[in-house]
Amino acid sequence: MANLQIYDPFADAAVDTLFRQFFRPERGDRAAPQAIRVDVAETDKGYTVYAEVPGVAKDEIHVAIEGNQVTIAAEVKPLVAQVEGTRVLRTERYAGNVYRSFTLPVDLEEAACEATYENGILELKLAAKAAAPGKRLIIR
Repeated sequence: MANLQIYDPFADAAVDTLFRQFFRPERGDRAAPQAIRVDVAETDKGYTVYAEVPGVAKDEIHVAIEGNQVTIAAEVKPLVAQVEGTRVLRTERYAGNVYRSFTLPVDLEEAACEATYENGILELKLAAKAAAPGKRLIIR
């Protein structure tokens, strides 16, 4: 004959975790750096990159080009500062360094590349390096 057991859902660890997380206020992970979102389009002269970097001064954005690798880095500073006599009630924005690096199929001409920044969007016009003609090998 089978033994009957009484199931107590509140003794189950999974149910306990569910209820603890349900009543806990949502806390975004602001400690983790946020990725810079980019759109990349190919043109006849190279590539155009649009990167979202909202709330950052253009002096705080750094773009590096090495061969076919593009790196965008910025420092996001908090907008609400802790000042004496005020109390910050809620802050959800990430503050710290953000970084994005990606490679393109061809090398880039660093001197011909341009960058503009307006309304939180960084626009990069990246010029592709002209392909070098191949060298013919002499067979001996």
